[in-house]
Amino acid sequence: MRHVYAVLLGLTGTLAAGCSTTPTLGTPERLALYREHAQAPVPSFRLTRMTGTQNWTPLGDQALAVWSSANRGHLIELRVRCPGMRMASNIAITNRTGTVTARIDSVLPRTATGLIPVGSGTCRIETIRPLDAATLRDAQRELRNAEYIEQSAVPSGTEEVGPSPGT
Repeated sequence: MRHVYAVLLGLTGTLAAGCSTTPTLGTPERLALYREHAQAPVPSFRLTRMTGTQNWTPLGDQALAVWSSANRGHLIELRVRCPGMRMASNIAITNRTGTVTARIDSVLPRTATGLIPVGSGTCRIETIRPLDAATLRDAQRELRNAEYIEQSAVPSGTEEVGPSPGT
């Protein structure tokens, strides 16, 4: 029996196995996924290597995830909207000898040339929550897996899910 493949795209927005495109998760859904896999707020965390400023995931203009290693990340939520996050290609994070502290330190969005985007200023960190990286990766993987739908479940005359090739 013929099957139609419906693909749910993960957070990366890439196509899975060349199937038809479908919408990726929007920013609110991505932020909700990260919040779901974040632990209780902590007052601070150690950013022992500044690679965290290079390994970050934007989650809108009021949140981001910072990764100090593949298995260690933190969900950072900002006190107010930070308009510069939309244009940022990298970030800087203020800290005290490697310790990033909620309600004291800030995120500084930077453009590719190292400039702070106009109107962004400093973006004060409101909360810091450790991320459960393993379960977050599992959830992302599940979203990328294809669902198999029986042909009889698809309305007649429909051969595939998503836009036609070339669109």
